[in-house]
Amino acid sequence: MGKKIKKEVEPPPKDVFDPVTIESKKAATVVLMLHSTEEEILAKACEAIYKFALKGEENKVTLLELGAVEPLTKLLTHEDKIVRRNATMIFGILASNSDIRKLLRELDVMSSLIAQLAPEEEVVIHEFASLCLANMSVEYTGKAQIFEHGGLEPLVRLLSSPDPDVKKNSIECIYNLMQDFQCRITLPELNPMIPLLDLLKSEYPIIQLLALKTLVVITSDKEVQVMLRDNQGLEQLLKILEAKELSDLHVEALSVIANCLEDLDTMMFIQQTGNLKKLLLFAENSAIPDVQKNAAKAITKAADDAENRKLFHEQEVEKCLISLLGSESDGTKIAASQAISAMCENSGSKDFFNNQGIPQLVQLLKSDNEEVSEAAALALANLTTGNSTNAKAAAEADGIDPLINVLSSKRDGAVANAATVLTNMAMQEPLRMNIQSHDIMHAIIGPLHSANTIVQSKAALTVAATACDVEARAELRNAGGLEPLVDLLRSKNDEVRKHASWAVMVCAGDELTAIELCKLGALDILDEVNLSVSRKNKFSEAAYNKLLNNNLPLKYSQTGYLSSGNIITDGFYDYGRINPGTKLLLLKELCLQEPSDLLRAVLLINTKPSDASPPLSMEDKSSDMTYGRSISSSSSLRRSSKEKASFRSNAGFGSPTEEKSEPTSGRNTAVGKSAAKEKGSRKGKGKKEEEKLKEEEELMTAPKLVGEGPLDKEWYPPCDPNFSLYIYEVTKSIMPITNIKEQSEVLAKYVAEKMGGKISKEKLPDFCWELHISELKFQLKSNVIPIGLIKKGSFCHRALLFKALADRIGLGCALVRGEYGRAWNEVTVGHHEGKGLRGSLSPPDVYIVDLMFHPGVLMKLKSRDADIYRFL
Repeated sequence: MGKKIKKEVEPPPKDVFDPVTIESKKAATVVLMLHSTEEEILAKACEAIYKFALKGEENKVTLLELGAVEPLTKLLTHEDKIVRRNATMIFGILASNSDIRKLLRELDVMSSLIAQLAPEEEVVIHEFASLCLANMSVEYTGKAQIFEHGGLEPLVRLLSSPDPDVKKNSIECIYNLMQDFQCRITLPELNPMIPLLDLLKSEYPIIQLLALKTLVVITSDKEVQVMLRDNQGLEQLLKILEAKELSDLHVEALSVIANCLEDLDTMMFIQQTGNLKKLLLFAENSAIPDVQKNAAKAITKAADDAENRKLFHEQEVEKCLISLLGSESDGTKIAASQAISAMCENSGSKDFFNNQGIPQLVQLLKSDNEEVSEAAALALANLTTGNSTNAKAAAEADGIDPLINVLSSKRDGAVANAATVLTNMAMQEPLRMNIQSHDIMHAIIGPLHSANTIVQSKAALTVAATACDVEARAELRNAGGLEPLVDLLRSKNDEVRKHASWAVMVCAGDELTAIELCKLGALDILDEVNLSVSRKNKFSEAAYNKLLNNNLPLKYSQTGYLSSGNIITDGFYDYGRINPGTKLLLLKELCLQEPSDLLRAVLLINTKPSDASPPLSMEDKSSDMTYGRSISSSSSLRRSSKEKASFRSNAGFGSPTEEKSEPTSGRNTAVGKSAAKEKGSRKGKGKKEEEKLKEEEELMTAPKLVGEGPLDKEWYPPCDPNFSLYIYEVTKSIMPITNIKEQSEVLAKYVAEKMGGKISKEKLPDFCWELHISELKFQLKSNVIPIGLIKKGSFCHRALLFKALADRIGLGCALVRGEYGRAWNEVTVGHHEGKGLRGSLSPPDVYIVDLMFHPGVLMKLKSRDADIYRFL
């Protein structure tokens, strides 16, 4: 045998790199490997990075800082399936970090990620790509990118995947996308209902829950509601509610049904199958507060439709809601109260809650949770609106006190609702008096100061409903409530302005409040409002007129007109014409001014005594009571000679409409002397000398208009004994006359006689009434002159005296101011007056009363401007 020869091994090629096994413990080294061109290295690097990222958030941040994200995004489109799969798995994990999500959006990798959802890709790729998209869909920008790159359709398709993780990630992403309106309206086009309902049968609760949450969002759309019903989705939902082991899904399932109940066909379907009753019983008996709350919310939503309310009422939903009011959960109490509010649109439901429900709601007003009290107040507001029985029931349940307490709540809704209930109650007088006794006028001031327009509006309405008597208005006035009320007249909100005007109109029902409102500028604001076509309303116009009618001096100065319904009483004064926006000084301020020839004389009507006086005797009181407009019996006009003598010796009697006290003895004596001398002068002196003597004595005995005592004492306007005498005389002689025209003629002659008699047109320039007025101002040391002291009066003086006396005897007449110091009276006479035509339907005639040129003559008005010009 020959010797064995060893075969030589060939050396490796020189241009081939020998394989190297690398073991690295540095993440930075592995990140560098992502730039390799070798599939095996890339796959192993991705696998290592995936395991590293799984360990926690700090590692994800480290990878971001090492710059791993950008090279990884390029691997999503790698040709090698393993590399592509491993890169996708990494992004499924990394995308839970917000900073990495931000970088991914900037790198615009959404199309690459969505491409991984293709049907031909592995399930693992589907799982982690959908996981990445679910994380990316958390932010709005991510939702927008997924939708723009067509991600919704493949996600819906993956709902039918055999892999539960893929289903979970896909439905989670879809749920997030459904928060966007554009995605929500696109979803029905993809027919998602069948795969969504299939998810409800999943053995994994998280998948069921996400599917229900998605249905809650999308069933707000009518089209989806129909799709759910057509695919037997309601039956599945009701089965979930019946299954006690699925109690963790009851809240969401009930929310889906709540949305569907808004659809009338769905409501009818549930009612016809007997499931509506079951649903209500389920809600009532459930031990889960959120289930009860959502049930009440479902009723609230569905009750927006009248037919649904009818169906609910037929199923006695009221009993269920009353039961829910007793829940220990505040959320359930709120939802039940809101459902009651919604059901109030049904009159039958409204009546049902009369004896049951209202007492429970009143108790909820006292809750420490202001959201609860707000919801209860809303329910009571709706229950009592237009229902006096419920308003009474709320009061009988001791609801007034807690309602007034709610007015100080920090929640605007609670305040507005409580104010509404109080307004509804105040429509009944006994309840209004009860509310007033609970200090409502102080409590409502806070809401009047609110910055919320709804609260302002409701508060003003409450004032309008409760300030219906003098005592309530005085309380509001003294509490400082008028100022915020007047401020609301300036509101730019139409409802606030309207209700504030309404309240001002009510408050202007008495003179003191009307004057105070005018001081606060209400009249000027209303005047400005009424000039605007867009801002005025019927209440602003009515409030303006009411203020003027309770402040006649201002009305006459501003408008130059007093109607027959504007009755001149003590304290009225004629300042003369004032321009719009000019403030009318108070009588006290005018009385304290120094006299001036540059200022027009202010004419005063007043019979009230100027200071404290002893009380009248019974005889005097009975005498005074005969001067009122209400006296109609002829027996009351007859007086004994003793009464007449007593009257003439007492010039200090008061207004005809109320009892007055006697003036001081000094005034009694003075006027008594005047009357005695007047009687004596008729026997032994000529007429001119008699008048002169009478004027001098009257001036001497006239009360000083500027008080001599300290200014801080209570001030009284000067009394006018002569005007009191005029009242007595016209009451005795003219009031018994029953014919209006005859009354007007006799009164006109009487007024003319007291003011200087008949004056011809030719002698009018020589009448010298101006000098007489100046002398009176000088004697009285004031610009204010009581009307009874004027013995030479022109048109304006006579017309005012005629109106003042006519009002005392019930003779209706208007006072009109013209130009150039002219004024006149207009008397309205029905056609039956003096003609016996009681059944006439023709309009009454209006006459101008002549007080200057032919006293007692009445001229019928046909063409107003022409007739008045000719007459004057």
